[in-house]
Amino acid sequence: MRENGPVTSATRQPETPAAAVPPRLIATDLDGTLLRDDKSVSPRTVAALAAAEEAGVEVFFVTGRPARWMDVVSDHVHGHGLAICGNGAAVVDLHGGPGTHRFVKVRELARENALDAVRLVREAAPGTVYAIELTYGFYQEPAYPKLHMEIPDTLATAEKLLAPDAPGADEPVLKILAFHPELDPDVFLNLARLALGDRANVTRSSPSALLEISGPGVSKASTLALCCAERGIAPEEVVAFGDMPNDVEMLTWAGQSYAMGNAHPDVLAAASGRTVDNNEDGVAVVIERMLAERR
Repeated sequence: MRENGPVTSATRQPETPAAAVPPRLIATDLDGTLLRDDKSVSPRTVAALAAAEEAGVEVFFVTGRPARWMDVVSDHVHGHGLAICGNGAAVVDLHGGPGTHRFVKVRELARENALDAVRLVREAAPGTVYAIELTYGFYQEPAYPKLHMEIPDTLATAEKLLAPDAPGADEPVLKILAFHPELDPDVFLNLARLALGDRANVTRSSPSALLEISGPGVSKASTLALCCAERGIAPEEVVAFGDMPNDVEMLTWAGQSYAMGNAHPDVLAAASGRTVDNNEDGVAVVIERMLAERR
């Protein structure tokens, strides 16, 4: 989940490492990676994704977005139709189209862990405000800013929203969103990671000071690894694309990985290759080259 806006200057020429093993799966982030800044999927990218699937290479969308925001790519799912959402908190079947998705796998954040996270991050960074992402609901504190262009189901303090008798208490918590109005985003991320330790996984995908807190060990990488293991696909058979800190673990895990030209410095350091930015169809550039090499 990422707001529009570049993070670093673009790398004009893609750097493509040679593939030691023919790829069997493409794992791509959406915002700032596959999607252009206007949230569209370009015709070139649509064609590249379809060509990959036709060549027998599975495509997984791996995003921080909740399932209800997947309409931007629901017309472009092929074959299995699965997407990894919420930074690994859910695997969702998109075949039914917007509003009819089915949760195939949920890796929830236990409410006691969530309450600990709310307290500890607020102690480390006073002024932090929260929103709660459930499988189907979205709740927030009154002071949480309107970042997501949607109306929350309930307004209350995070402690009340996570209480046993709270609205949606029978739904799994996928992640907590923590926003700070003043801190530098990377400073906030480091503060939260130090405060929480192994109680939860903390990352970010926005250029603002907005953190995403998931269950311990839950990440794009760990859920992608589970999905690949079910298919008998090894890490070296995976090509991954990303642009923000929530992609770092996935890019490190995959056999081949590409940072977008507009990527965060941590992503540039983690990836084995680079491509051009999202507005220049950097994912499609690599897929086209990859498929050409298979001929």
